[in-house]
Amino acid sequence: MKEFDYSIRHSAHAGTFYPDSPEIITQYIEAFDKVEKVALQENIRAFIVPHAGYIYSGFTANLAYMQLKHTKTKRAIVIGPSHSVAFKGMSISLYDSYETPFRTLSVDLPYAQMLKEKFDIAFDESMHREHSTEVQMPFIKYYAPQMQVIEMVYGFYSPQELSRIIIFLLEDPDNLVIISTDLSHFYTEEEANRLDDICMKAIDERDVPLLHQGCEACGKIGVEAILLAAKALALETKLLDYRTSAWSTKDRSSVVGYGSAVLYS
Repeated sequence: MKEFDYSIRHSAHAGTFYPDSPEIITQYIEAFDKVEKVALQENIRAFIVPHAGYIYSGFTANLAYMQLKHTKTKRAIVIGPSHSVAFKGMSISLYDSYETPFRTLSVDLPYAQMLKEKFDIAFDESMHREHSTEVQMPFIKYYAPQMQVIEMVYGFYSPQELSRIIIFLLEDPDNLVIISTDLSHFYTEEEANRLDDICMKAIDERDVPLLHQGCEACGKIGVEAILLAAKALALETKLLDYRTSAWSTKDRSSVVGYGSAVLYS
């Protein structure tokens, strides 16, 4: 019997951060695919992707999600920072399914409950209206409709503890870990490029100390955790894209930075 009587994680940001129409999302993705493609990487284990509105960061995220075209991975664990609710710890969703404009994704509820108990993770429903995780789900449903998902949202949390969870997750070849983060916020594009170069170089070189020398990613806890796990598991990283919101808005006076990368064995 389930511990909580919740069945569907309803969309909270469809129509704002991303379209609420599957046809329009498909048009976005098809347009992104026409601009640029990247070589598909074998043995993908994790993504680092942005979480802004699709018009701003969807292209950058899509270059990672294209990797799912031929994946045999069964389960995606999507991990993102909380933006609207300040809390200490982490919450894991215990829903049966996850709503997207493309219909629902299946949640691996028994696996989520196992993680909750093994790592003493909470389930707080208020944490699961978070856009950093939700914006990833339509991409997953589009490219890998049969994949099961689990949503994890953190507040003030230890990167080392999160890394321990991620290492456990990645020891199972059926799992893909998705780390959600944007980069710097509301600097001039020149200053954003300088700060974001630190983040991207740290990811590329799996250099955790470098993250703390100027990287201002909102999901830096998740990035640090996946880099610690990558070093422990000897995973390689490949940068896919970096750009700022000026790519969409043409306003270089105040931008947000976005980057994507894939980690593979």
